[in-house]
Amino acid sequence: MLNTEMQPPKNLWIDKMPIELAIKTMLNNQEEAIYALQKAMPQIKIVIETIYEKLINSNKARLIYAGAGTSIRIAVQDAVELYPTFGWPRNRIAFMIAGGSKAILDSVEGAEDDINQVQEIIRNLALTENDVVIGLAASGNTPFTKRCIKLSKKKCLSVAISNNVNGEIFQESDLGIFLDTGYEIIAGSTRLKAATAQKICLNIISSMLMTKMGFVKNGLMNNFVVSNKKLKQRKINFLQLLK
Repeated sequence: MLNTEMQPPKNLWIDKMPIELAIKTMLNNQEEAIYALQKAMPQIKIVIETIYEKLINSNKARLIYAGAGTSIRIAVQDAVELYPTFGWPRNRIAFMIAGGSKAILDSVEGAEDDINQVQEIIRNLALTENDVVIGLAASGNTPFTKRCIKLSKKKCLSVAISNNVNGEIFQESDLGIFLDTGYEIIAGSTRLKAATAQKICLNIISSMLMTKMGFVKNGLMNNFVVSNKKLKQRKINFLQLLK
């Protein structure tokens, strides 16, 4: 059984607890996502450095995220913020989504098992050696994601992020990040601790990449897109701080 599928210890069954204790138990369990990231720091560092070399050496290099279900929804959430936050070009972000864009808002049953769609997705993306594909799967065995990583590796840099040390996507990728979050407080519900770790991991990777690209100065976003009144004022405030 995968570590993310294991049943929590009996003393942590939240359905047997008063609400206040259950909340505390869930919070304590979520903290383990941070410990998993701390252990994965050497792997995260290598991934950031390697991707940065791709991005800095080509003005066409793209960040492409692959996955199904919760994992790809987290990736989309992180990636779409790169344009407004850092001014990162929208055409340098792309996705491989099991079930297509519809799956972001709705559950598309069986999509994660459909590997036949991957070939067409990759053909439409026209991958080049400058691109980077980041595949996420809590189990590490999602057929769609594994196929994305396997076919992408033939054309560009591929990175796998999983919460299972034996995840098969690690065998298919150039680089990997293992987030050792263990069992979920609700067995198998990887939208919890596993997803928290994935979200933080992507936040760190994308933020550090944008920082190294020069879009952060003195702890401030110096290239964000001004699109409303609030952001106009923020721009004025930041320019004063950057003097």
